[in-house]
Amino acid sequence: MSKKQKIEDVILFQLDLTSKISKQYSQRDFDKLKLGITVEQWVLLKIISESKDLTQKELAHKSYRDPASITRTLDILEKKEFLYREAIPNNRRSYHIVLSSKGRQFIETHMDLIVRHRENSIKGISKKNLTIMSEILTKMRENMK
Repeated sequence: MSKKQKIEDVILFQLDLTSKISKQYSQRDFDKLKLGITVEQWVLLKIISESKDLTQKELAHKSYRDPASITRTLDILEKKEFLYREAIPNNRRSYHIVLSSKGRQFIETHMDLIVRHRENSIKGISKKNLTIMSEILTKMRENMK
C-alpha cells in the first residue's frame, strides 16, 4: 500500500463510509414512517429479541457498544415500554434485559422494512460475491484483533 494513497481508496475508509450511509438510509425511512426510534435502538431491540437471559454487559459485548451508551439507550427504550429490566436472583448489580410484548410486536411489525433494506443494499451482487465479501470481512476483523 502506498503512503500516498487517497483516503477514498482506503478500504477501511470505504467500510466506514458504507456503514454510515447504511445507517442514514435506514434512519431516513424510520423517520419518514415515524417509527420513533434510531437505527442503534433497533439493533439493540433485535439483539434482545434474539437472546435469552441477556445482561447489559452481554448486550454491550454483542452490539460492540460501550456500556454507558447502552445504559442511555436502554433507559430510552424502557421509557417507550419496548423492554424492561428484570432482577437476577442473588445478584444486586446486574439484571436481565427483556423485550416487552410491545417491543416484540414492534419488531414483528417492522421486520419487513428491515428485510427490504437488507435486500436493497445487496441488490445486483451475486451470492458468490456476497460469500467472498463475508469471508474477506471476517478475515479483516480477525487481522485487527
